[in-house]
Order: sequence, then C-alpha cells, then structure tokens
Amino acid sequence: MKKIALVFALAVFVPSLLLAWLAVRSLRDQQLVLERQQSLLYQEVADSLARAAEDYLSQQQHEFGQLVEKLLAKQNPDEIAVSFDDRLRTNWPSADVGFVVTQKGSLVCPSPYSRPATKLFCADNAKFLCNIESVEVYWNGNQSLNSSPGNNLALNSPPTTGKGLVDSGNQGGGQGGNLKISGSRGQQYRSVMPQQQQMQIQMPNAAENPNYSKVASSEAEFRELVGDSREGSVARFLENKLCLLLWYRSPADESKIFGAQLSLPELKAGLTPILQKLDPTFRDDIAVALLDEAARPVAVSTNNLQANWKHPFVATEIGEELPHWEMAAYLLDPTKLARSAQTLRFMLGSLIGLLLLAIAFGGWLIVVDLRRQLIAARQKTDFVSNVSHELKTPLTSIRMFSELLAEGRVSEPAKRQSYLNIITVETSRLTRLINNVLDFSRMERGEKQYNFKPCDLVAVVRETLETYRPHLESSGFRVDSHLPDISIQVNGDRDALAQVVVNLLSNAEKYSGDHKEVLVEVERRDEPLPHVEVRVQDRGLGVPRGCEEKIFEQFYRAHDSLASGIQGSGLGLTLGRQIARAHGGEIIYRPRDGGGSCFSLRLPIASRVEKSAP
Repeated sequence: MKKIALVFALAVFVPSLLLAWLAVRSLRDQQLVLERQQSLLYQEVADSLARAAEDYLSQQQHEFGQLVEKLLAKQNPDEIAVSFDDRLRTNWPSADVGFVVTQKGSLVCPSPYSRPATKLFCADNAKFLCNIESVEVYWNGNQSLNSSPGNNLALNSPPTTGKGLVDSGNQGGGQGGNLKISGSRGQQYRSVMPQQQQMQIQMPNAAENPNYSKVASSEAEFRELVGDSREGSVARFLENKLCLLLWYRSPADESKIFGAQLSLPELKAGLTPILQKLDPTFRDDIAVALLDEAARPVAVSTNNLQANWKHPFVATEIGEELPHWEMAAYLLDPTKLARSAQTLRFMLGSLIGLLLLAIAFGGWLIVVDLRRQLIAARQKTDFVSNVSHELKTPLTSIRMFSELLAEGRVSEPAKRQSYLNIITVETSRLTRLINNVLDFSRMERGEKQYNFKPCDLVAVVRETLETYRPHLESSGFRVDSHLPDISIQVNGDRDALAQVVVNLLSNAEKYSGDHKEVLVEVERRDEPLPHVEVRVQDRGLGVPRGCEEKIFEQFYRAHDSLASGIQGSGLGLTLGRQIARAHGGEIIYRPRDGGGSCFSLRLPIASRVEKSAP
C-alpha cells in the first residue's frame, strides 16, 4: 500500500504541484500580458489614424496639382505665375501663400510688397527657394531624388534611405549631372514618451535611448530636393513653428515650379475629422489626440479631455509630411487595466486552486478506493480460504461417520444414533454455509426476493432456537431465553428472518470462547417508534474497539479464522443486516455488560394487535 501511495504521489501530486507553481508564477505577469495585448490593439488604432492623416496630406497634394493644371489650362503660364498667389488663395482656402520659382532659381511670385504675409514668407524662404542657401528641412517626394538636366551638383553623405530621405544609390540622373546634399542631422528625440515604450526602457537589456523619432532632417537647397520630381512637399521649422510647403511642376511648363505654403489653421481643421473615425468600440476605453511637434493637442476625439499629453499610452508619428507630429492614444480609465488584470489573476488563481483541490480530492478518492479494493481482495482471499475450510470440516465428518455406518463397524445402537445425529448436524451446518453464499450472491446481483406476509416473530425465534438448541447444548452451551407469551406480528419473510436468527446464534457460538453461554430475548418497544427487538447475547470475545461497523462488511472478520481457529465465512452478519434492512429494520451491535457481545435485530411492528402465543 505504501509503495502504491508513493508511486501515485510521484506520478500525480508532484507534477500537479509543479504545474500549479508555474501557473502561480505566471499570474504575476498577467498585467504585463494584458498591457501588451492592449498596447498592440491600441497601437494599431493609432497607426490607422496616422495613415489617415497621411492620406489627407496626399489628397491636399493632389488637389493642389489639379488646381495648378486647371489654372494653366485657362491662361498663359507666365501670366498665371505673376498673379499665382492671389489666384491660389481665391480658389483654394488651404493655401496661406502661393509661390512660383523658375528652374534657374528666380522667385517669380509672390511679391514681398503685396501684403504682410508675403513679406514674411519672402524673408523666411526666398534664399532657400532661390537656391542661395541650404536649410534644415524634412523632405517628401513622389519620385527618387535625381538631378535635372544641366545641373552640375554632387551627392555627398546622403541621409538614411527611406520615405522622404535621400537615396544614396541614386547619385545622378538626366545627363549625368550630380547633386550635393548635406548629410542627415542624425536621430532626434520624440516629444512624447509612450507609457508602453517607457516600460520597455525600464526592462533589463532594453536599449538605452529607444525614444528616437523615425524622421530626420537634412540640409539641402530647394532645387536639390525638387530634382526631376513632379510634386512633393518640404517641411521646415521657423522659430519653432512648422512651415509646410507643397510644390508641383506641370508638364505644360517644366521651367516653373508652382508651390503653396499651407495654412496651419486650415490644416488643423482638415485633420480634426479624422479623429472621428475612431472605432465606436474603443470610445469607452481610449481617447485619441493629434499632437504637434511640442506635444500640444491640435485635435482631440473626446471633449474636455485632461491628460499628460507627453505620456500617452501609445503613439505613432505621422511622418515627414508633419514631422514630429503624433497620433496619440490615452486611456480614459487608467485603473481599468489594473482592475482587469487583478480580476483575471483572481479568476485564474481560483481556477488553479479549484483544480488543485479537485486533484487532491480525486487522488484521495482513488487512494481510498484503492485501499478498499486491496482490503476487499485480501478479504476475498480469506473468504475462499475460510469457505474451503468450512466446507472441508463438515464434509470430513459426514464422510467419516457415514463410512463407519456403511461398513457396519458400529454395532451399538447408541453409537449409531450418535453418529447419525452428528451427520445431521454437519449436514445442517453445510447447508447453512452454502445458503449463505448463495443468498449473498443473489443479493449482490439484486436477484434476492422475499415472500412478505404477516408472521409472528416470537414464534419464529422460538422455533429457530428450539431447533438450534440441541446443537448448542451438545457443544456445552447453556442456553437461556426470555420470550414473551404474546404474539408480535411483523411483515416479513419467515424463512429469511429465521436465517438471521440462526446466523446470530452461530456467531455467538463461534466467538463465545470458554464462556459458553447464550441468552435470547424478544421485547416489544414503543420508542422512538413501535418495534420489536430480538437480542442474542453471549459472554465471548466481543468485538475489538473500532470494528463495531466493520464486522457488518462483506468478508470482514474481526478475528482471523486461520490464526485463531474460529470457523466462519465473514458473511453471516452481512447477510443478516441486508435481510433486516430489506424488512425495514436494522441489526446493531453493542458490548454486553459484564463482557461479551449483544446483537439486536430490530423490526417494525406490522400490527398493534397482540395475540396470546399458542
């Protein structure tokens, strides 16, 4: 049994505890897992809105090109160029200033004297547009940067390859001329620090400064950026203020480059509706804000939102079109994620605990059942040995005395009668043993049937006792009885009840030891309900402490028959209790005062009518 329990513990409990320990350890990381899942989900939301902003700027670029073509189709390009600023602002509210630059680097429009806005524009951008000086810009073109015919410029230290950056592999074009653009200004820091990125910085083995911007500025002249592209955009910062320029070169007149400086108020107004594209399923969880280069909110999806703008949950840069502008997502309820993680930890912890309890309870049931099966197997083995011994003893006596009588070796009538009595007793004993085994087998299969009818229990006990008395007295027993003179009726099977009494008498006989005394009593009781009690008492060995209920189990014997020499199959009390319960009664054991055992058969009374016994 100990070996089986050890194997079971090693095979079931130890792996279960190990898995539980690993599961409990994983519970600590549930909040990180949830935050990671949420960050991936919300990052995709921010990315999609950033792409929508890029699409809006591309649409503005396309509208500007169409407008230029429309104006050129109506009038001479030279006339359009001189008055392009006024014409553009009249037909396209998104433009703040319209300009025209020739291929040779002359600023045709606007005039610095027309209005204050053009004066400021010329002061800030004239030298750059006329290729007199290089400035720090963020460039975005629709084609690779190539030189136009006739340019004699060389490319030197190009910025990193990417959208809006110079391609180092494209070092010339047209008739073999080269461009010269100063190198990238290097990586720049973002104006915001997303919470998820901040957590990554705090993790071991994280990059020291991963909060770099994905766009970088370059120093270049205007013609170096335009090259032979048809259209594009240039962003630059003047006194920490974003200036976004669009240009377009028409196939109708490639000597002129038409451009526009976008109006920031109009640009912000055009980008605001993009935030309304936020999926309604996310509106209760996050708010999205468009931040400018200084991390100031330009537009917000939720009114009156107060947040730490520089520390969103996740954020995405829009790109070279709007350098250092961010599409940022903020949690409306920052504690909701922690509560969800706590709830998940509680649920998983409870589930792990329940599974461990289920494994422990199931293991306990298996061990108990295994122990019961082992005990039952041992009892069945003992039963076979006991029955074999029980069958062998009467058969030996019957065979021996029958052979003596058959061979005529016994001539004295008294001995002949004694031998016949022994054969009769042993035959009854053998019959009783076989009946017990057969009845037990029928009960196990549910095939045992009883012939219930009113019968006098006092008469049943008296007849059974008188039948069994000669055998007890011949074995040296003193048999006493206290039976009432009245009839007590019960509803039952007469033969089955007689078998119970015989089994109790046989049990008293086998376990009486040297004190051969048996007392049989029948008494009517009214508490707690009217019933009759048949008591069979002896002065024998009694039942060991702790075995008071086990003695009614099948095959169980409190005293081992082979070691103690006490005969029996271990079925008498089991059958007796089963028969009693089938009649609505019970058999109980209690120690007898002064030593010995007292077995009581209790049966409900069928009728209150009590008749005088015959």
